[in-house]
Amino acid sequence: MHTDWSGSISDVSNGLILVINGGSSTLKFALFGMGTSLVRELSGSIDRIGSVEGTLRWTPEGGGTGGAQSVAVPDHAACIEPLLSCLNNRLVHRPLVAIGHRVVHGGPRYRVPQLLTPAVMTELQRLSAYDPEHLPGEIDLINGFAKRYTHLPQVACFDTAFHCDMPPVARLLPIPRRYEKLGLQRYGFHGLSYAFLMRELERVGTPHETNGRVILAHLGNGASMAAVYKGGPVDTTMGFTPTSGLPMSRRSGDLDPGLVSYLARTEGMSVDQFHQMVNKESGLLGVSETSSDMRDLLKEEQNDPRAAEAIALFCYHAKKSIGSLAAALGGLDALVFSAGIGEHAPIVRARICEGLEFLGVIIDPVSNEADEAVISKEGSKVTVRVIHTDEESEIARSVTEVIGTEF
Repeated sequence: MHTDWSGSISDVSNGLILVINGGSSTLKFALFGMGTSLVRELSGSIDRIGSVEGTLRWTPEGGGTGGAQSVAVPDHAACIEPLLSCLNNRLVHRPLVAIGHRVVHGGPRYRVPQLLTPAVMTELQRLSAYDPEHLPGEIDLINGFAKRYTHLPQVACFDTAFHCDMPPVARLLPIPRRYEKLGLQRYGFHGLSYAFLMRELERVGTPHETNGRVILAHLGNGASMAAVYKGGPVDTTMGFTPTSGLPMSRRSGDLDPGLVSYLARTEGMSVDQFHQMVNKESGLLGVSETSSDMRDLLKEEQNDPRAAEAIALFCYHAKKSIGSLAAALGGLDALVFSAGIGEHAPIVRARICEGLEFLGVIIDPVSNEADEAVISKEGSKVTVRVIHTDEESEIARSVTEVIGTEF
């Protein structure tokens, strides 16, 4: 594992940053050129990790020909060689100067991005039990790139970091106090997305929004919301793991913990089986029994009551979360929708906001249907925005800050 780096300013100014955003069964990647500013040069993804039928896709920025190819990716480490082969033409002409990784869980220790040293890797291994869905695969990717690029700096950017300054009352779990000392608390996730969204809100919004009471709604395959006041975190829907909070594509969201013992007694369900159920078989997929994809469910809701109920459940819990987070904030000045569903499903946004007029949330149907940047009615108390999130850009920006201190 890398411990030192003697790169020069000229290396960096002409260099490339590779961003790796590894999920449980998918991997997104992006290549950024460094110069007077960060410029995304290529984006791509690998799906179906854990199978022999994955697909690698890539798209150059600013035109050019993308592509797709079948790849066998039995594990996360197997993604590295086909990914680098895809980037080979660009890496031949310009040096790769750093790799940035999205790391889902930073535990109680990591509040800012970290250069990945042996000590940090040891701590990440210890934290693997916090998030067995993501951390082991992310660690495998880091180790795999370290073998390929022995002296290249790698940087971990933590999804939990954004929320680390939440008030103690928002972090405390109502379980025996001794567990707090073991790091069991509410952490929150999607922090890289939220950091980017707040940066964008500062760029496009008014001071009243950026310095006021904001709810950020990251609604994709994974879904959560965060409450922010004067730029700082107040509360969020996810807790100790990304399974909690809103119902999601395949994750259950919040459940009565009594279900664990009930299903163990009545069905002999093991801890591993329960974990599989609430992370892979629940949410939209579990309720609809047909699909985990909101697009599929919207197409079928008129014909399939299960699809209609799955959508209704998602919107209902999202609406409730906005209400509870607004209560924590003491009001609401701005609501931001983002991620796959938040950015591209106007009917879902409309159903979530319906009934929130008492908070000052009033959607303009025409603007909403057109996916405009501002979808609230002119003059409404709460500004409702749609902002495209970009976790990869946030990671790349963080990498430049970390490696900049290493010259």
